[in-house]
Amino acid sequence: MKAFRILGTLTSKPRNSHPLHQTLLSHFFSAQPQQNDSENESNDSVFDSSHYTVPNFDTNNSSSSSRTTPQEPAWDKKYRQRADRLVFNQEPQKANFKRLQEEEEEEVDERSRVLAKALLRAALERPDDQDEDEVVREEDQKSLCVGIVGAPNAGKSALTNYMVGTKVSAVSRKTNTTTHEVLGVMTKGDTQICFFDTPGLMLKSNGYSYKDVKARVENAWSTVNLYDMLMVVFDVHRHLTRPDSRVIRLIERVGSQTNTKQKRILCMNKVDLVEKKKDLLKVAEQFKDLPGYDRCFMISGLKGAGVKDLTQYLIEQAVKRPWDEDSVHMTEEVMKNISLEVVRERLLDHIHQEIPYNIEHRLIDWKELRDGSLRIEQHLITSKLSQRKILVGKNGSKIGRIGIEANEELRSIFKREVHLILQVRLK
Repeated sequence: MKAFRILGTLTSKPRNSHPLHQTLLSHFFSAQPQQNDSENESNDSVFDSSHYTVPNFDTNNSSSSSRTTPQEPAWDKKYRQRADRLVFNQEPQKANFKRLQEEEEEEVDERSRVLAKALLRAALERPDDQDEDEVVREEDQKSLCVGIVGAPNAGKSALTNYMVGTKVSAVSRKTNTTTHEVLGVMTKGDTQICFFDTPGLMLKSNGYSYKDVKARVENAWSTVNLYDMLMVVFDVHRHLTRPDSRVIRLIERVGSQTNTKQKRILCMNKVDLVEKKKDLLKVAEQFKDLPGYDRCFMISGLKGAGVKDLTQYLIEQAVKRPWDEDSVHMTEEVMKNISLEVVRERLLDHIHQEIPYNIEHRLIDWKELRDGSLRIEQHLITSKLSQRKILVGKNGSKIGRIGIEANEELRSIFKREVHLILQVRLK
């Protein structure tokens, strides 16, 4: 009985734990909160550019902060000058300072002379620029619609971007980057040229298109006869290293189509990759007597070689009629298309294999805010959970990198602040 009584007293007494133990336990449990996996996944799949601040480097502030005031010497300057002259046979600091000051003045004079020459050249070239900025009367306007066609990866999009002067079409090493017709406008003087970048055309050995791109290719073929001029682009470097009979068959098929109202030109692209330039003459000789083509140009859509002559030829072929697009400002439709193309290009750069082709890319929201900035929201819709995980990346690293690079490029194209939101979701 004594044992039971002692046991009852022990269990009935409250256990006073040490306050230090309580604090340790509270810190231990508070350091491990319960995590909701669904919330983390939803947060990782959304990229918001407002969460990433772009640093503005102010050169004036940084230079002023880096310059510290020189400390005053602890010795007398007169004795130091005398010691330098007697012991080291050095000139006084005043003479060195004067010499450095004279050198700086000569450098400033040289810079002013270079700047004066640059300003003089700009003044001499100003009349041409003013002619472009002047309002062209409607009866004096000329325009031309140019369709750019060719095999996949022939450099059509890079050529379009170079001739327009800004990015309007996605450029990637992957095949079938362009999925729909993209418009780019170039205005020079009284002439406006509208370039239509089309998806790559490819035929099988039997002359029919492939099933996976059949609808896209048929749509491109249906618009071939709608342009004033047809520009057929093919990769001359690949033709010399790995010739493809399907490309030659495509060029011959386009040239064989009869259309009296349309002119066709052949552009041998990527000449900068050809080491032996004599080989270009062989290719030109091969396609010299090809029927259906008026001219043949050797160009580089990436480096710009030969593009000046091509542009001049297109300007000469322009027809007198009113312009179709605004010569100064981008329309909202063009800007929306550019935003989709920029994000798609980054998507193709960072996501590989067949995943980027299976993603449904939509523009959900487009707003111009009061401060002049743009708010763009796009959704990337995948059909499989595994594809969504690959596109999001670990802790949202993949979609974050795509969003940051696309946001920076859109800011440089539109010349304004851009608030880009990308969201990855399942169907």
